[in-house]
Amino acid sequence: MQFIKKTSSTKNILGLTSKLALVLIIIIGVVFLLNKIDFPVPQKQIEKIISNENFKIIK
Repeated sequence: MQFIKKTSSTKNILGLTSKLALVLIIIIGVVFLLNKIDFPVPQKQIEKIISNENFKIIK
């Protein structure tokens, strides 16, 4: 019985390239769809008062 080593890596490169292209298309599609959504602008001004007692001076 003789073992044959396959040295052709074109199948691996093609598979990797197609998977990478698919992932990029999905990411671009998600960004495009999120850009189409019109999120409402908040009407109320958000203000939080922070007391000076919480701050420590480090030298």
